[in-house]
This record gives sequence, structure tokens and C-alpha cells, in this order.
Amino acid sequence: MNKYDTIIFDLDGTLLNSLEDLMDSVNYALLQFGYSPISLEQTRQFVGNGVARLIELAIPGGLNNPDFNSCVSTFRDYYSQNMLNKTRPYEGIMPLLDELSEEGYKMAIVSNKYDSAVKGLNKMYFDKYIYIAIGESEGVLRKPAPDTVIKAIEELGSCPESTIYVGDSEVDVKTAKNAKIEMIGVTWGFRERNVLEKEGATYIIDKPGELPEILQKLSSSLNAGNQLIESGCDCMKNYHML
Repeated sequence: MNKYDTIIFDLDGTLLNSLEDLMDSVNYALLQFGYSPISLEQTRQFVGNGVARLIELAIPGGLNNPDFNSCVSTFRDYYSQNMLNKTRPYEGIMPLLDELSEEGYKMAIVSNKYDSAVKGLNKMYFDKYIYIAIGESEGVLRKPAPDTVIKAIEELGSCPESTIYVGDSEVDVKTAKNAKIEMIGVTWGFRERNVLEKEGATYIIDKPGELPEILQKLSSSLNAGNQLIESGCDCMKNYHML
């Protein structure tokens, strides 16, 4: 193995700017039960750990609120019909995916958004480039557990050693660490650079167009490391022959 050939992307805040549709859907659900809406900035801080956690943070009393489960269901029903209203790929994402596809990278999406929405959004925007999209589903631990990432790697026929994870949040940094794969953080999403740095992200980029250069550098470093190991093995062989 001489290069990284597989990229797993987070979805919301990495490939798609979905914040306004998420806020509108949360607020629709909250208003159905007589609760005050949340702001765009609150939505930004609440997302990243799945729908249940988003509603838990948005509704007064969280899990102890008697309307919690109904609010989650209302959100899901509304969002499934309105998730394309304002959601768009970030500037530079489509040219990036086009370039990565031409270079032969295998790509997948892994998200804490529920699975049907992840697959629907992927089909709408990225189906030309990405055919594996995995979201939250029953019986599978969501990020930062590594389960969905490992599942994506297996479905792509890849291995962790040749895989890069790309995401915008502290959850993504933790996910990559738990999956024992390299990670690149992005600053155009839902978290600030300092959040990624605090969590220990080694590589951070500010624009999608910066990703190919980082990938090349990482592959070069990987290749150099492998050559060093092979050289060491050859030295040991020569040593034993003496």
C-alpha cells in the first residue's frame, strides 16, 4: 500500500450546508407543541449527534419532556419532506468530488443523520460520485463510535490504513480516532477551527480545493514510511546472510 485511496466524508457541515433546513424543521416541531423556536446559532451548536440529541437540546427539559418522542417524530416527518428547501453543497464541493473521482478515489458518506435522509440527500446531490451513504439506523452505534465508518470501508473494499476521514466537528475527530484512521478537519462547516484543534485534529483545511494537496502529501508520507520499513527489512535480511 503506497497511498491513501479512500475518502469517507461527513455530510452536514462538510459536504452540505443544511443548517437552515434543520433549524426550520426543529422549529416546526417545537411550535406544534407550543415551544419557542431556536436560533440558527443554537442549531449550529446542537447538531452533530443525531436527531434525538438535536431535539433533546432544543426542547425544554430534554429527555424528561413528555413531548420529546412526539417532537422527534414530528421533526423526522417534516424534515423528510423539506430537507431540500435550502440545503446546498458548499462552494467548491462539486468540483472537488469531480477531481477526486477522476483521480480514482473511492468515496463514501457517513453521517449521524437518520439513514433514509442520508441516502436521499446523497442521491439528490452526489450520486454521480458516491454510491455508499450510511446514516443512523437501529442496532448500529452512531459516531463517534467507529461502526458506521468501518462498515463503509468494508463496503468499499478498502482498508483503514488507506482511508482518510473528512469532517467538520469534534464528533468527526473522535470518530476517526476510534476508527484508527487519518482525519482532515474542515472549517467551513458547523464548528470553528479552535474546536477541531482542541479535539486534536492534525490536519485542518479552510477550502475544499485544499483537500487534494493534503491527500497527496499524506500519500507521499505514507509511501516514504513504507519505503523506510522495506529498507529496514532488506537490511535485516542482509544482516542474517552475513
